[in-house]
Amino acid sequence: MVDETKVVRLEDFVGQAYDKLRYGDTDRQGHVNNAVFATFMETGRVELIYNPEDPLLEDGFSFVLAKLDIDYIAEVLWPGTVEIGTRVTRVGRSSVTMSQAVFQAGRLCASAETVVVHFDQATRKSQAFSDQQRAKLEGWMRAE
Repeated sequence: MVDETKVVRLEDFVGQAYDKLRYGDTDRQGHVNNAVFATFMETGRVELIYNPEDPLLEDGFSFVLAKLDIDYIAEVLWPGTVEIGTRVTRVGRSSVTMSQAVFQAGRLCASAETVVVHFDQATRKSQAFSDQQRAKLEGWMRAE
């Protein structure tokens, strides 16, 4: 998770993405529903790890979500956009832990710890990272 005691900025994250808010994302209180935050985190992860210009995965492999722990810090209001920051905090044998954050107009609205597992689609089991994959993932541990 992001340490809310220190100032966190989108620029602190190597992966940066955004989502446009939809009216249908709102709930009866007039703010974006808490369930939509999981979709924001997914957008951030996918844009980082599934970049078609710099692929991380080989054919036949994917990532599966093992953990998503979200802290809700401030409301997100429609209309507008949110910015999503994603960075790697730990690389295991076949799993990656990520720190993620959602911002609206520069304000931190949520933080999350996410774990995804490198998954072999044929065997339906976790698969260890190659040295090349590990190097790329470790490179995403810092903002650029």
